[in-house]
Amino acid sequence: MGLFKRNPFGHILFLKKWLIRIAGTMTHRRYRGFNELKIEGSEVLRSLPDKNVLFVSNHQTYFADVVAMFHVFNASLKGRGDSIKNVGYLWNPKLNLYYVAAKETMKSGLLPKILAYAGSVSIERTWRANGEDVNRQVKMSDISNIGIALDDGWVITFPQGTTRPWKPIRKGTAHIIKRYKPIVVPIVIDGFRRSFDRKGLRIKKKGILQSMEIKQPLEIDYENESVAAIIEKIEYAIEQHPSFLKVIPQAELEAMEKLNEKRKWEY
Repeated sequence: MGLFKRNPFGHILFLKKWLIRIAGTMTHRRYRGFNELKIEGSEVLRSLPDKNVLFVSNHQTYFADVVAMFHVFNASLKGRGDSIKNVGYLWNPKLNLYYVAAKETMKSGLLPKILAYAGSVSIERTWRANGEDVNRQVKMSDISNIGIALDDGWVITFPQGTTRPWKPIRKGTAHIIKRYKPIVVPIVIDGFRRSFDRKGLRIKKKGILQSMEIKQPLEIDYENESVAAIIEKIEYAIEQHPSFLKVIPQAELEAMEKLNEKRKWEY
């Protein structure tokens, strides 16, 4: 790799590699030490092509979720079987790995700016800004940037656009799928909301079992399936369809709602 070789967004890959190495080493014990991360489906990652893969996941914190995915993806590609044991897998990390994040969030401090350089595709939210509900047009440049990232590698997105559970899937995700025709891999996570604060930067509680399940790619008819059909397929795959609420005890639902109101997980 040339010392000043850049990715399509102008980020110097040598610098990005070292940011991932340092940040990964500093955060490793958050998922294997203070808390434990149960992983399922590492073999799915090893079967995927090097680019045009879109990961869709539910969302529980601003940053802890995606940092865990960087660990799991790199460990899996280095042959680890459902494990992030031995952080040496970050010595040569996957550099064409991106995640979609709100531009407002990624400019909120020094650490988010560093994390943005490590792989963020920043977009302007059309439904919320500065803690207020808004209604803005989608910026085509944002859609194009996601397409550029898919053309270069793997992209992680949280299609609900919020850390609150059971919120609807944003239609933009389905439009991106129909336009760029990526392989769509669902991920279901849990335990991160209990482990970390809202931003996912501070450990809130130790001894929590976190989980990440990587599922088989979705079967999608890009030409003939409607946006609504793709959205419903994603809702079921990431276990955020309203029907899943029926299997959750009422007391747990009430506790989740109180937590949502108290912490205002919307972002």
